[in-house]
Amino acid sequence: MNASLSLAERTRQALVDGKEILRGDPISGDRYYSKEFMQQEWDHMWTRTWQVGAVEAQFPDAGCVVTHEIGRESILMVRDDEGRIRAFYNVCQHRGNRMVECEETKVRRLVCGYHSWCYGLNGDLLIAKDSEDFPQGNPVGKLNLKELCCETFGGLVWFNMDREAKPLRESLGIVADQLEAYEMDKMVRVMHLTCEVNCNWKVIQDNFNEAYHVKALHKELATHIDDDYQNTTFQIFNNGHSRMLMKGSLPSGGGKSKKVQAPLDDIMRGWGLDPQEFEGRVHEVRPALQKQKRALGEERGYAQYANLTDDQLSDYYHYTLFPNMSFTMAAESYQILRPQPHPTDPEKCLFDHWYFVRPAKGEKEAVTPLGMWPMEAAAHEVFMHGEKSMGFVADQDLSVAIAQQQGLHSRGYEDAYLAGQESRVRRYHEVINDYIAGRV
Repeated sequence: MNASLSLAERTRQALVDGKEILRGDPISGDRYYSKEFMQQEWDHMWTRTWQVGAVEAQFPDAGCVVTHEIGRESILMVRDDEGRIRAFYNVCQHRGNRMVECEETKVRRLVCGYHSWCYGLNGDLLIAKDSEDFPQGNPVGKLNLKELCCETFGGLVWFNMDREAKPLRESLGIVADQLEAYEMDKMVRVMHLTCEVNCNWKVIQDNFNEAYHVKALHKELATHIDDDYQNTTFQIFNNGHSRMLMKGSLPSGGGKSKKVQAPLDDIMRGWGLDPQEFEGRVHEVRPALQKQKRALGEERGYAQYANLTDDQLSDYYHYTLFPNMSFTMAAESYQILRPQPHPTDPEKCLFDHWYFVRPAKGEKEAVTPLGMWPMEAAAHEVFMHGEKSMGFVADQDLSVAIAQQQGLHSRGYEDAYLAGQESRVRRYHEVINDYIAGRV
């Protein structure tokens, strides 16, 4: 792609016509519960796509280690002595024991707890007891931990099990340029939740590929987000990713209230605007708030505003990154919603909700989907669906997931009958099919 072109021009080049590209591949129920299909996804897709394994802030020093589970694999990420973050399969080359059995630690060397084989932070085997007693030769200098592709972008640590994978930035394409404007690396992960849900991971990811459900499940959002599909932009990129642009800081296109409602009223007050002054002209709030943020943002510590358009100061840019990550970008915060495959059961998944906030000057607390939380890196909470909240919007999304998983088994379901605004769902399944068929 020609880097001399403007971002808008390169974005247009990266877009595809959703109506023309869709083949109409059926979305049958068995792809949500078949163990055979689950294995095909693993063999041909999960092992060939970029995943986020950690936050770069978790690796301040050499020897900082974070592990991440995906499917039956455990991935070990570590900052080496030269300052590079690397990723390895979390398995000793001697007899297959897990090297690190906790989620986060700090070490001088990587030592297997079974026979004390010792590896350097670069994965090289340094010590093997009784090294002279190996008929096939001393393993030191011969063996090392199996390394994966590993890169950092946006303050996140990404890995790919395919050693021949395209570089991360090439895989993200124009999306990388668009995300850079938010300065994600300067945001703090203040919420780190994972719950196990009794549905296939695609049930959740389908949900994030459309906004058709918003008026039914998320009625509260209509007070400050325009959820009318005719006022929403849906875009499919030619690399399998997509995005949806929803206008914020104004009521739904069908809203009839003449008063500014919660939570938009509090947002306005926070920026020195009086909601009562906009009674009867609530549609003027959005440009007024954009103007106020532009005027006051820098002094409050939001240097990223200089990179953002006026629309990005008020609106929500939803990115669906193939295969399973949804980034919802706002001017001062963003969230990652990510369903991951269960290790063994296609009718279960592990659902992550990460929430990041850009600290303003003097801020010690952050507004999150679960209320006010400390402005600091959050501990990881893991629980079963229903035991705790994942945030009220995420809870609403999950409220239909199990019933849908059950319904997909029905003989009465053959294929999804999709609206135009749900084209990203169809395209998403077609890209999965492309991976399985070897077309990607």
